[in-house]
Amino acid sequence: QVRVVESGGGSVQAGGSLTLSCLVRGYPYSHYCMGWFRQSAGEEREGVAAVDSDGSISYSNSAKGRFTISKDNFKNTVTLQMNSLKPEDTDKYFCAVDREPRRGWNCFGLSAYYGHGTQVTVSQ
Repeated sequence: QVRVVESGGGSVQAGGSLTLSCLVRGYPYSHYCMGWFRQSAGEEREGVAAVDSDGSISYSNSAKGRFTISKDNFKNTVTLQMNSLKPEDTDKYFCAVDREPRRGWNCFGLSAYYGHGTQVTVSQ
């Protein structure tokens, strides 16, 4: 059984930092991508950052220069370091895993597993 568990959300003031962590257990494939998405109720899910099994990284335009994604293949974890947070970063953030060979954002398709999400709230 595949489990995707996020942690690390919370509330910060603008300019602050948060670190989101994600642990994946039971994933049966050896080559997979991991990433972070955000979604508000009634809105479409939006990619924030993703990393392939070879270490290739993709960022959304809003994340570039402020967020850093890193992956530990041995521990099956992915971390999103979020710096210089803005109120518009407020959202629920979801961790995802999917199997390759698709790369980058295209890696995440109908076979992706998502966690339950963690809330990030940034105040003025």
